[in-house]
Amino acid sequence: MLDLVRRFPLLSFVVLAIAGSWIAWIPLVLGPYGLGTWDIQVPGGDGGWQLFVMLPGAFLGPIGAAFFVTAVTEGRSGVRAWVKRVTKWKVNWRWYVGILVGTPAAVLLSALVITGGDVQAPPMAALVAYLPYLVMQVLTTGLAEEPGWRDFALPRAQRRFGALPAAVGIGVLWGVWHLPLFATGWGHSDSFHVSRALGFILFCVLFNVVMTWVFNRTGQSLPMAMLLHVSINTFASVLIGDMFPAIGENFDMIQRTLLLMAGVGTIVTLLATRGKLGYQPEPAAEPTTRTVETAPPLEPARLP
Repeated sequence: MLDLVRRFPLLSFVVLAIAGSWIAWIPLVLGPYGLGTWDIQVPGGDGGWQLFVMLPGAFLGPIGAAFFVTAVTEGRSGVRAWVKRVTKWKVNWRWYVGILVGTPAAVLLSALVITGGDVQAPPMAALVAYLPYLVMQVLTTGLAEEPGWRDFALPRAQRRFGALPAAVGIGVLWGVWHLPLFATGWGHSDSFHVSRALGFILFCVLFNVVMTWVFNRTGQSLPMAMLLHVSINTFASVLIGDMFPAIGENFDMIQRTLLLMAGVGTIVTLLATRGKLGYQPEPAAEPTTRTVETAPPLEPARLP
């Protein structure tokens, strides 16, 4: 099995990431927070299910698979280098402004279009909760997913398939990884329709095109990918419902807003980068030539 992991590291990561989380989420899907077929109790109600079952399953998946495959294929030095990339915060300050301010602004503009401009000022409690929730999302959702999908899988997929195919492929897998959650309260399973899951996968593909560009342009900074990811989650969870009464907690309205934002962002990114998404392939190593010394040619024998 370890030989297979060494031969197919990217495929091994995908299988382990999806299988690890899906198996860990079985109680979540079948318990009271999901389909209700298992009488399992977790302290804390819905919040307890998310904290004690959903979150560990997320950590067992992408980040757990990335750690395992890195350890098998690259050893301790590879693991140290992988962990070190998590702390690559040193990027131009404009990226922080663009992500922390530009991302909420993009969601806000999309929500204005979807609702026809029906907006109101957010309550002070939501504004106060925004930054702590953002930090919590970085340490939970961002840390559980991004070291796997972006930091481990994306560079390898780009080298093999190119930037745009890698962004689309990983976007699909990223969306599929979430599918069991649509049978739980996370996906509002009481009113579930297959179009929600398909719309979510489409959003993951579109948004991952933008994330791939940010990841490449920041020197493959994992923290920037984490911030971009959780900025979307935080605004959609904390502010959008209070600012737009027409959206509220309606999952479908939130999804339409995010699809519009991701779709426009993808078109702009593709046009601005001509489909390259900021990716610069590593130059191929020049073949080394070995000089072979040859003996001087023999002079023809002279006849007496």
